[in-house]
Amino acid sequence: MTGSVTLFSESPEDPFSLGRAVSVVLDAHGRITGWSGLAETTLGHTADEALGRSVVGLLVAPEDAHTVREAMEDCVRHGGWFGIVPVLVKDGGRLGLGMRVRPVTRDDGTVEWYIVGAPAADVIQWEIDRSVIDGLFRRSPIGLILHGPDLRILRVNRAVAHIGGIRTEAARGLRVGDFLVHADAGTIESRLREVLRTGLPMIGTEQSCRLLSDPAKERYVAVSAFRMEDSAGRVLGVAELVEDVTDRHRARRRLALLSAAGARIGTTLDVATTADELAAAAVPGLADVVSVDLLEQVSRGEEPVADGADGAVRRTALHSVLPTAERRMLRVGSLCTFPQDSPQGRCLATRRPVLEGVLVPPEEAPGPVTGGPGAEGAACGEPGAAGAHSLMVVPLTARGLVLGFMSLWRSRAPEPFEDDDLTLAGELAARAAVSIDNARRFTQQRRTALALQRRLMPRELPAHPAVVVAHRYLPAGGASGVGGDWFDVIPLSGARVALVVGDVVGHGINAAATMGRLRTAVHTLADLDLEPDEVLSHLDDLVTRLAGEQEPDDEGGPGEQVVGATCLYAVYDPVSRQCCMARAGHPPPVLVTPDGRAEVPDLPAGPPLGLGGLPFETGEATLPEGSVVALYTNGLIDGEHHDVDDGVARLCETLSVRGRSLEETAQRVVETLLPARPSDDVALLLARTNTLAPGLVATWELTAEATAPARARRLTADQLTVWGLEELVFTTELIVSELVTNAYRYAGGPVTLRLIHHHRLICEVTDPSSTSPHLRRARTTDEGGRGLLLVAQLTERWGTRHAREGKTVWTEQRLPPTV
Repeated sequence: MTGSVTLFSESPEDPFSLGRAVSVVLDAHGRITGWSGLAETTLGHTADEALGRSVVGLLVAPEDAHTVREAMEDCVRHGGWFGIVPVLVKDGGRLGLGMRVRPVTRDDGTVEWYIVGAPAADVIQWEIDRSVIDGLFRRSPIGLILHGPDLRILRVNRAVAHIGGIRTEAARGLRVGDFLVHADAGTIESRLREVLRTGLPMIGTEQSCRLLSDPAKERYVAVSAFRMEDSAGRVLGVAELVEDVTDRHRARRRLALLSAAGARIGTTLDVATTADELAAAAVPGLADVVSVDLLEQVSRGEEPVADGADGAVRRTALHSVLPTAERRMLRVGSLCTFPQDSPQGRCLATRRPVLEGVLVPPEEAPGPVTGGPGAEGAACGEPGAAGAHSLMVVPLTARGLVLGFMSLWRSRAPEPFEDDDLTLAGELAARAAVSIDNARRFTQQRRTALALQRRLMPRELPAHPAVVVAHRYLPAGGASGVGGDWFDVIPLSGARVALVVGDVVGHGINAAATMGRLRTAVHTLADLDLEPDEVLSHLDDLVTRLAGEQEPDDEGGPGEQVVGATCLYAVYDPVSRQCCMARAGHPPPVLVTPDGRAEVPDLPAGPPLGLGGLPFETGEATLPEGSVVALYTNGLIDGEHHDVDDGVARLCETLSVRGRSLEETAQRVVETLLPARPSDDVALLLARTNTLAPGLVATWELTAEATAPARARRLTADQLTVWGLEELVFTTELIVSELVTNAYRYAGGPVTLRLIHHHRLICEVTDPSSTSPHLRRARTTDEGGRGLLLVAQLTERWGTRHAREGKTVWTEQRLPPTV
């Protein structure tokens, strides 16, 4: 014998193997002519007992003779037979044997029958195993590939042949790389080699599986593999199970994209940011280019109208993996009206998603984009991304109203959009639309509150010679919205000025409305020239009344009206350089001397406004000219990363720097102490003090006698002449004469006359009486009562302020224009 011989080991599971099967030879008459050792062991008859005897008498019972005769006839007819027959054993029992019967022709032409038998149970199990193997190769929906040790294909089943588009026999001898693209084939072969090397199975490993015949089609498979060995342990190759999991992979990827989008979309209450988050969530997992266009009124935070779906839209967000997309498409911020026959126009009109699986080639697309940021409402066509072959447009709807739409282009991925992609885009749009609508409604409420607050806050602080001021107001940057912080500079009588800062508890439109009421009350109380502690006492009563007026909401619960507040009220007198201050639960001021020394005065805190029944105290400080008084709300010093004491220390350090203007100092304080988007409203008021020169103030003590008015007129005329105000002598004499006369007539005691040459000419007459004069209309028969009417006509303003003892009646006159 020549040539190589390949040896195989018998499978121990094969019931007809030499080591397990019973072998018997029969002649043409049914006599036993051959008897194996396993036949003797299994059936109990020795060779001497069996050879030469008829099989019917020895191995077949009489009652089974008919069955055996039929099997023999069938065997003769078909040239062989396979089946199970009952066989007698020597001890009289019966044993079912699975038999294979084949004819054997000898050289003399006689025919003998070669029988191989095995226990029926083993044969049945063997047939079941064979049917499973046959099913794997012929009917299994899971692909099966058998590779040799060199990874060449030995056999594939029909499922793999169907995927590859080949016949099963055509795959024999080929490699995986003959069917798959190089990158995917390399991945699979490297993993199969690892299984061959280690013997460790690979279970359910997913990977890309793109065919060379259709490389553009995305396909994913789950691969399992194990090493094939014979009964002696020799490696025969590797078996690979392949399951097409493309749909499952896409579904899982879509679910992951939705999950990630849920965490990324709606992180802020800003319309533009939410739209940008939506576009970013869809790139590149779903599309190569994504744009979000919102109706113009929605982009401004206004309520969308039910019939406004065909109006102009503003490009709010654009994301792309293509570097040239932004040059071909509408820029963010552009305003445009899409044609009604465009996919975007149809989406807006029908409020239904539009799928354009195949787009026209780029050379047939509409012309250049029009409708930039300055082209309000211009009609436009958008060619989209370069090479885009598929488009989806999904509406953004919330509460039954359309807010805009999202456009998605696919360019790099070769497969067009399909219905599942449209469903996924719709899910993204539905989730984002709710967030966009919430952001729009918040923007609308915030703008309303800001508008109210701007109306209630002073647009420009009045210029006052007593102080030079700089101020800053920063609304809260987060979802808390605007609050109730405010500040004011209020001119008072006697060249004095009131500096006010306050903070209403809470945020939003209710806090802003309450702030407006308190600010109005402060102005009214300031006109009464009350002491700071008295002003706070009246404010405390007002806040208590507001709490009592709080109305229940529609469900019967307490309303949202804000009633708690803090306030600091300071009065600075440029004549005496005295600053009187009182605070109601508010942070204390910071006083900075001209040499840059900053300190916090020991000013009693006082209870917050609205507690009721607790007193407030006024503190006083004498300020050198050029000092800075810093008033602020707690949002300036109370931060997330430091406590209030650290905030006050940083504020003092920043204010101590010399050589800056007041505006520069205010800006520096904001930049040093606050983040870009503060979490609470912040109000800051800086006031640098001025002092009146002694030569601009004249004071006289007048005795309570009949000659006091005449003396007052003479002193006034002389002083005005010294100041160069001769034009005001006659008028001022009448005013002074009337005021001193009233004091002499009704108050008694000494009278103090003071003239102040300020931005106005101020006349003050102080007497010990607490009775206030009142302006009234005198009857024709009255001898008096016309003096205060005359004073009111000759002055710019007049009024009365009360002190601890007595009162002061004051007037202000406009100075003549200087040449």
